[in-house]
Amino acid sequence: MLAEPTIVERSEQVYVGRRESITMTEFARVADHLPGMFGWLGERGVAPAGAPFFRYRVIDMSAELVVEAGIPVSAPIEVDEPVFVDVLPAGRYATVTHVGHPDELMGVTASLLDWAQRRGLEWDRTPTPEGEVWGARLEVLRTDPAVEPDMHKWETTLLFKLAG
Repeated sequence: MLAEPTIVERSEQVYVGRRESITMTEFARVADHLPGMFGWLGERGVAPAGAPFFRYRVIDMSAELVVEAGIPVSAPIEVDEPVFVDVLPAGRYATVTHVGHPDELMGVTASLLDWAQRRGLEWDRTPTPEGEVWGARLEVLRTDPAVEPDMHKWETTLLFKLAG
């Protein structure tokens, strides 16, 4: 990890999302929702209130993950299923920004988790039989692929909510 992680305080954030239960090899099923969601918001005159993200709700790397594709909005709006409206919780988040290919994010994530453990920080997560349920574990997509097609130049910010 090149950049040193930091801790930031975040306000709650309303977003629209789509949720999928996937394995790591099926991640495109989640990512592929974003273009349609942006188009749907644009048709309704709703401007995004921030960068799109992936929210990891439940993590069991040996089985399935529950992951959401989300787009921040300034206020709740009416949506039709399978789209939903939810809120990212306010609180303290450990964060680091990575510039590089998305395939490198597993290593960056491992480094962030290790960084927090060395500092005695606790995550907002709960172990369950289905996997770890996270309060908020985000990958924020800072680069628009239509503007920068080279995935090695993409900027992604990890934001993992801390307990307390």
